[in-house]
Amino acid sequence: MIVRLVIAECSVDYAGRLSAHLPMARRLILVKADGSVSIHADDRAYKPLNWMSPPCTLTIDTAPEPLEGDLAEVIQRWQVRNTAGELLQISITAVHHDSSHELGVDPGLQKDGVEAHLQELLAANPDTFGDGWSLVRREYPTAIGPVDLLCRNADGMHVAVEVKRRGEIDGVEQLTRYLELLNRDPLLSPVRGVFAAQAIKPQAKVLAADRGISCVVVDYDALRGIDNPEDRLF
Repeated sequence: MIVRLVIAECSVDYAGRLSAHLPMARRLILVKADGSVSIHADDRAYKPLNWMSPPCTLTIDTAPEPLEGDLAEVIQRWQVRNTAGELLQISITAVHHDSSHELGVDPGLQKDGVEAHLQELLAANPDTFGDGWSLVRREYPTAIGPVDLLCRNADGMHVAVEVKRRGEIDGVEQLTRYLELLNRDPLLSPVRGVFAAQAIKPQAKVLAADRGISCVVVDYDALRGIDNPEDRLF
């Protein structure tokens, strides 16, 4: 797997379900082996300023014609298009660094014992999320990694479930990216999202609600059959 890192003076325009513009500034452009392209600033932790998820195609014009709004000489214009017709256009006026690196095969994220077992228990008990739910597949593959659980609810709608021991904002962001890809598949769409964890932080609940994702707090001990809520006094 080869990843390309470019640090450049650039402006970015996105046209698709909405329009967005990033004015000229020095940024990191990341091109991954899966075809994804993302633009990063020196903040926001891991989250890009803008991106295009695979499948998409990248074309680079090294002698572009100036466009209306170009305030400096553009030496490269990148155009990233996906199958939905969305366009991410990067106009570069100077390149400070451009390198490619072989990362090799990644072994993937290893869940801790509790989180892995929690996923296994929920796969065996999909009715935890509601009557009539059924499991389609554990570790359902996508271009950016596997979804923990793909289920069907009582209405036959597909639901992607992300399972965490502690539910935080990064888990919601992860599920959002999965949903974006899954909903491009006409055989699956529409796909809802459920964020399941033993405890979910308030900020994660707010973000999930904004993204239309349901939050479910699950009882690990009850799923293991060692704690019956009906036997509790309080």
